[in-house]
Formats: sequence, structure tokens, C-alpha cells
Amino acid sequence: MDAPTTTSSAGSDGSGGNSGDWGWFTPSRRPAEEQESPDRQSGERAPSRPVNPIRPVGTGADRRTPVEPPPVPAPGPGVSGPRPGDRRVDERRVDERKVDDRRAPGPGPAAPGPTAPGREEHQRPDEAAPAPQDVRPGPDSPFAVPETASPDAILLRRTMAEVEPISDKVTSYFYALLFVQHPELRPLFPAAMDAQRDRLFKAILTAARLIDDPDILTDFLTRLGRGHRKYGTQPEHYPAVGECLIGALTRYAVTTWTDEAEAAWVRAYTAISQIMIDAAAEDELRAPAWWQAEVVGHESRTHDIAVITVRPDQPYPFLAGQYTSVETPWWPRVWRHYSFASAPRSDGLLSFHVKAVPAGWVSSALVHRARPGDVIRLGPPAGSMTVDHSSDNGLLCLGGGTGIAPIKALVEDVADYGRHRPVEVFYGARNDHDLYDIDTMLRLAQKHPWLAVRPVVSDGPTNGLSGRLPDAVRQYGPWHAFDAYLSGPPGMIRSGVDALVGVGVPSHRIRHDSIEELAAAAE
Repeated sequence: MDAPTTTSSAGSDGSGGNSGDWGWFTPSRRPAEEQESPDRQSGERAPSRPVNPIRPVGTGADRRTPVEPPPVPAPGPGVSGPRPGDRRVDERRVDERKVDDRRAPGPGPAAPGPTAPGREEHQRPDEAAPAPQDVRPGPDSPFAVPETASPDAILLRRTMAEVEPISDKVTSYFYALLFVQHPELRPLFPAAMDAQRDRLFKAILTAARLIDDPDILTDFLTRLGRGHRKYGTQPEHYPAVGECLIGALTRYAVTTWTDEAEAAWVRAYTAISQIMIDAAAEDELRAPAWWQAEVVGHESRTHDIAVITVRPDQPYPFLAGQYTSVETPWWPRVWRHYSFASAPRSDGLLSFHVKAVPAGWVSSALVHRARPGDVIRLGPPAGSMTVDHSSDNGLLCLGGGTGIAPIKALVEDVADYGRHRPVEVFYGARNDHDLYDIDTMLRLAQKHPWLAVRPVVSDGPTNGLSGRLPDAVRQYGPWHAFDAYLSGPPGMIRSGVDALVGVGVPSHRIRHDSIEELAAAAE
């Protein structure tokens, strides 16, 4: 399944997708009349002083043996640049070195991109930035401050509440700084930044919001740090990212940015990066950064859906219900998420259900271009929508579109475990034609008396149930003795959760992959 279980449309991996139709990552050039007074017109400011340095970080072993940082080479003849230790943003370089991310991947010249925002050269000394203010997020804000929040968490959340409405500008400026000041990091990112543009920045903000929840934060960052290994991320890259983050916040958090806020962000980012670095170092001892996998089967089910089977070059440990990230040879450094469509097999083969979508580079390549013999890359497994085999509860499974892939894997997992429990599957689609895997599911139901499969069609005539998937679930039950599993588009997940809670299923027994996390990570 493409973009496992919670993308904007099941099987979607389009270039825009869940990250929003914000256009390309580089910001647009502002009209001349808007440049008259940048502080008052756009609510931004140029940093007035160097930001606090982000301390170099490394693995636990590195920290136990302090190492003097290598000397920073002076700029060559005729080349201007910041002095060693000077973290002040060189705005002229940001303007002159246009960060060109408007181009789509592939051959051909790149279209010229607009300049990144820079310091207004005509700003008068008396046009000072507004003084920092005590801005508190409202009670309905995602960055509302809990009563038990630590002083650092209060400062972080106030900053995030201020920049959230202009996150596209902040993110654009962040990447402009990163690629101009650290061009050696550009090859780690895709050629076109439309899908990548907000992932890293949103992940940082999410981690900062969780700074007072160490258990949740550590779990989130551990998975993030392990996953970043496939991009080639190294410990020495983290300080550069942190300094550019601080530079972007300094410019746009006009009313909340103070010395205390900056110090809080430096402390938070240092802790965040250290958890990710340590997780990657630990993971390196037991697993590769990625797996090579040869395509050994390619079966077209509809004009835009294919079942793809691959053979990894070494054992690939995963659990039924999980997903992985996939990179194809045709779009280097572009990764998309797909759920495993089967439980672990004795022959080591893996299968995925992929739906091609308009502008979906990876999905279209896998459906229409991949053939047996092609080699793709797989990232590490992820996801927690797995079966608790210590429970006696039945399984209530809702799968929409290609979301049926991990549901099928869960059914196989129950069958393989040998301790049979009742499993009720509701398989939803727009019409009968889109029930591309119904024959497989019905064969499983014929083989296993504990399994029931009910197709649900929302549009057009059908031999199954008519209507929306959550509504169909309400007609059956009761479900008080079942654990629920949901896989499909975000809208289906949300309505399905509401329906299940409404019929008495406790929320702690409803399982699905994080909508927010996957929506930010997959298109």
C-alpha cells in the first residue's frame, strides 16, 4: 500500500499530497512596494546579531572523549564568507546564491528560481524590529501551554504559535540558509524539494512541542534518527541544521524572540539532535541504513494498481501491519511509504500494493515502469499497527482502497500464529471495480472459519454493502470484545475512529498509524 494507511488518498504519493499545495519550496520575490518597510509590511526582521552556536554533537562515545574541533579554513582569495565562529547570516550570499528548487527532476535546464528573502539593504537604522512581547497561544492552539509546562516549553510553544501561520515563509528561509551556508548538504535532498520542503522543519517543531514528554519524545526521535540513516545523515550535519533553524526563527518570530527564547531553543535542539544521533549509532550496530531489493513479481490489478513482490538482499525483519519507505532507481533520494501486504514469509519475499497517482513519481514508476530484475531500496520498517497476540480480543479491521494491504497482512499473521480469534474485515471502495483484492480476501475467508469479509461500496451498484465504511460498521457488532485496526485515507481514519468510539470501542483499543506523522512523511 502506498503511503501507508493515512495519506490524503489511499495509495497517493503525489508531489503535493498532504504537505499542502504551497507550490515550490523557494519563496516568491516580493513586489518592490512591499520592500519599503520589511518589519511593518511582512512581520519579519533580519537577525541583528549572531545566534548562539549549536554545540557539536556526536555519539555517546564521542562525548566521553572530547575532541578539539578542527580549524575552520579561511575564505579563499576573492571569496567573502563568515569568519570562524561568526554565525551571523550573510544575507548578501543568500540573495546572490539563488536556491533553485523549482525544477522537476529529470533532464533539461532548471528554471530560474526566485531569491530567498534577505536583509533589506535600504533599511534605516531607526527602523528597529518590534520589541519582543509576551504572546501566549490560545486554548485552541496546537501549541497551547499546559499548566505544568516547564519554562523552556513555554518559550518554545510561544515561538511556534507565532511562526505557525507563516510556516511556509519560515521553512523557505530555513532551507535557503541551509543550502547557501552549507552547500555540501544539498546532495542529501531530492532534486526537487516540493515534497521535502516542510518535513524536516515540521519534525523539529513536533519534537520541540514534546520537550516535556521525555518518553514520547524519545520514541519519536529514536524512530526519526534511525530513519534518517538512509539519507546519509551524519552527526556533523546536525549543528548546521540547528543554526539555520535558529536563524529562521530569529528572522520571523518577531514578537516572541528574546535571548531567553533563543537559549531555550538551543538547549532543546541540542537534546533533540543528541537523541537522534545516539539512536542512529545504536541502529548501525544491528541493521543496514537500507536494503537492496530485487523486483521478482509485478502483477497489474487495475490500470493504476499493481502488486509488487521483491526479494531483499539480506534478511528484512518486520511485523505484519508495519510499513517501509521505498526509493526507486529512477528518482534518487525520493522516498515514499508503502505498507507490507503480507505477514513475514518463510521465503523472505515482501509484497506491496501500489496505486499510481498523478505526479506520483515513485508510485507511477513502480506501477508503470518497474519490471522483474529492477532493484529498489527499502528503508527500515516502522509503524505500530500490529497484532497483540497476548490478547483474547477479536480483530475488527477497516481497510479503505489500498489500505486493505496491511489488513491482509494482519489476517495472515493471526492465521500463522495458530491461536485463532474472530476477525471481521470491512473492505471499502468507491465501486466494485476498486475492490481489486476482494477475491484474495474472500479466499482467505473460505479457508478460515474465524474470518468474515464484508465489501462496502460508497458509489454505484454493488453485490456487497452500500454506503460509507464507518456507517456499515455501525450496522454490525457489538464490538466490545474487539480490538480495532484502521487503514486508509486520513478522512476514513478520522470518521472510523469517531464511529467506533460512538459504538463503545475504547480509544486505547483502536489502532492506526499516526495521521499527523504519516501525512507529513508521505505523499
